[in-house]
Amino acid sequence: MTEIDKDNLTEIDKDKLIADPGVLRAFNDDIVTKFRANGGKEVPGFGDMLLLLTTTGAKSGQPRLSPLAFLDLDGRKIIFGSYAGAPKHPAWVHNLRANPHARIELGADSYDVIARELPTAERDEVLPALIAIAPVFTEYQAKISRIIPLFELTRA
Repeated sequence: MTEIDKDNLTEIDKDKLIADPGVLRAFNDDIVTKFRANGGKEVPGFGDMLLLLTTTGAKSGQPRLSPLAFLDLDGRKIIFGSYAGAPKHPAWVHNLRANPHARIELGADSYDVIARELPTAERDEVLPALIAIAPVFTEYQAKISRIIPLFELTRA
């Protein structure tokens, strides 16, 4: 697995993405298009560490698609609710907390998953290994007072 290309990701105006839902939607749509055009491989800035997560909207009940970086830790797929260091959780965190059943696209494969939020002790135990793979998440956590939640995705 390649590391997340932090330099490429820092070119993105993360504050604008977080502040403007239209900009975030366009950015995500572009990533989804590139992901699917490449068969889910080597999306610029993410390498092979990107998946598409489809959750059920906590309020709307509608499908919600989010491209997310993930980390593989000894065969476990872990996603971070970092929202690039924003003070609030990304919408998909609320969606998974309301309904942990989701679907992912990973490479050319697509399947149902169950998301499990890691409890504090388990989160603290695995975090150093995850940070070693993707140090950018340390910077995101340093910017905010909320604890960035981690979710493990397991094939349903």
